[in-house]
Amino acid sequence: MTEQQTRTEEAAPAAADANGTAAETVTQAAAQAATQPASEQVVAVNPLRDPRDRRLPRVAEPCVLVLFGVTGDLAKRKLLPAIYDLGNRGLLPPGFSLVGFARRDWAHEDFAQVTHEAVKEYARTPFREEVWKQISEGIHFCPGTFDDDGAFDVLAMMLKEIDETRGTGGNYAFYLSVPPKYFPVVIEQLKRTNLAQGPSGSWQRVVVEKPFGHDLKSARELNALTNAVFPEESVFRIDHYLGKETVQNILALRFANTLYEPIWNRRYVDHIQITMAEDIGIGGRAGYYDGIGAARDVIQNHLLQLLALVAMEDPTFFDADSLRREKEKVLSAVQLPTDLATGTARGQYTRGWQGGEPVVGYLEEDGIPADSTTETYAAVRLEVANRRWAGVPFYLRTGKRLSGRMTEVAVVFQRAPHLPFSKTDTEILGQNALVIRVQPDEGITVRFGSKVPGTAMEVRDVLMDFAYGESFMESSPEAYERLLLDVLIGDPPLFPHQREVELSWTIMDPIEEFWASQGRPEGYPAGTWGPASADEMLARDGRAWRRL
Repeated sequence: MTEQQTRTEEAAPAAADANGTAAETVTQAAAQAATQPASEQVVAVNPLRDPRDRRLPRVAEPCVLVLFGVTGDLAKRKLLPAIYDLGNRGLLPPGFSLVGFARRDWAHEDFAQVTHEAVKEYARTPFREEVWKQISEGIHFCPGTFDDDGAFDVLAMMLKEIDETRGTGGNYAFYLSVPPKYFPVVIEQLKRTNLAQGPSGSWQRVVVEKPFGHDLKSARELNALTNAVFPEESVFRIDHYLGKETVQNILALRFANTLYEPIWNRRYVDHIQITMAEDIGIGGRAGYYDGIGAARDVIQNHLLQLLALVAMEDPTFFDADSLRREKEKVLSAVQLPTDLATGTARGQYTRGWQGGEPVVGYLEEDGIPADSTTETYAAVRLEVANRRWAGVPFYLRTGKRLSGRMTEVAVVFQRAPHLPFSKTDTEILGQNALVIRVQPDEGITVRFGSKVPGTAMEVRDVLMDFAYGESFMESSPEAYERLLLDVLIGDPPLFPHQREVELSWTIMDPIEEFWASQGRPEGYPAGTWGPASADEMLARDGRAWRRL
């Protein structure tokens, strides 16, 4: 008998015993589940599945998603289609149920029809009747207003009934797709009806859309309220930018490769630009936008989160605590410019041309007061005072009615210290740059110098490009697909912690207070790249904004 045969025969009884034990465990679990009511059944853990196997998708336990604000644009365009797309990809659990809550006199069938129309128009994946049928069986609607105790009592009874009929076991996710002023009202109602607490072994989570407060004081008050009702690990502050594949790829780009990390520091990096530019106006968001402005709407959350991901040190593990800890270190080290007058810029779009058509200015938009001082463009110069980044400026900008639509992070490197070429050889050579495109064309571009073919030694910039649409066989999922799935399975790495939110407001509050004393923002024509003061801010440092 060979050594290999001996090892095989010795292992066989143990394997048989292990398989027998596993089979017995599964049989006992199934028998026990069959004798329990649906509301008390739990999902059995598959003892044959290796937790290290990454091929199997993550699927949540049977649960209910309660969506407050189902009549809003976010629900119609993003949330309802994302739910369908998850189901189409096989990532929704058996028994999954969706409950809409709004001030409409709808029956369950009416809400199902609204959801069907949103899915048909906006879903990313192809419409399949069998998938829709499975989802529609769990669709319910509860009419009412947020201050209506009776409506929330009805909601509580509805959820208990769903637990019994669908086997959801008290697992609830409450999504607050509502104006910020209603956050405290809804959370208090969930506390009053005991919906924030469930039977042993169940979970209850709350999802809060931005903005999480309008300054540090209000953010702390909202944090105190939510933490009095839900434990911190059950509060999901959603920032849809963190669900984008390209944003998550910042971590892969930096920490899964040895190519970039050695030069990702003050010794090689000249400066970093983080931009979110929009070519649209405020649309129908006047009631929300006026008084909030570009800085609170975008810089405080999206752009500061991007800054933290770009500047952070490598985390010990890819888990929520490790990621948040490193991001908090960066946000704690952010320093404002000494002179806010020259280190910041703000603007408000005026009449101009967009896409070949005339458009009105901000003060002429429906619902905007004629004396509004709300900025539609904001730019700031920040520094991160730590060993890696000391002295490297981070330029953040965002605006509406700009010349183009893009969101990107541009890491601009220092010029080569010695060029053995004549000035005319390199007169059109710029600085090396690595540009992470978040939208609309997701990917990464590297800009470097190369010799132009010919007899002369002429060096100019060339681009090396990676695009998601060309490099992978499947398209990137929508950000809300990933984030909704993470809520249902309780995976929080892509959701900011309350400490991150408060640190972000600590950065923004002094800027907002300074701007409040400066009167009306500088005007800039629609269709341009913003106010002149923003260009002057970089020109003082000998730099310029990137253009499309």
